[in-house]
Amino acid sequence: MHILGLLVKMAMPMCIPTAYTLYIEKPECDYCVAVNTTICMGFCFSRDSNIKELVGPRFLIQRSCTYEEVEYRTAVLPACAPHADPHFTYPVAGRCHCSTCNTRSDECVHKAGHAAAKCSKPVRHLYADPAASDHTQLFE
Repeated sequence: MHILGLLVKMAMPMCIPTAYTLYIEKPECDYCVAVNTTICMGFCFSRDSNIKELVGPRFLIQRSCTYEEVEYRTAVLPACAPHADPHFTYPVAGRCHCSTCNTRSDECVHKAGHAAAKCSKPVRHLYADPAASDHTQLFE
């Protein structure tokens, strides 16, 4: 059993910050902004017994790849209507770990078959370095 676990660890990427492009658009703004960020992604060991009534909860291990350190940044969408709030805050993963999902701070539902978000408006790119773009600011 331990050999299988080692093989899975070598074959599956562990829980690490991974590059991800997030597309942000609001109805009141003329452009969609493509934000390059990092999210937590990878394999975490889980186990669920089909005889848990007999063995108890100790055989139930459900962990997911989630944020250990996270920084929030705010993108400012260009060309928004005067009454619209052009700000959008998004997470940037610093460090990730395998843990039980905290429903107070994380999205804990796997959305199977969820297609990548696309923009319906012209795209402006936001760069990872806030100094390289005028559409981002650090949010503290």
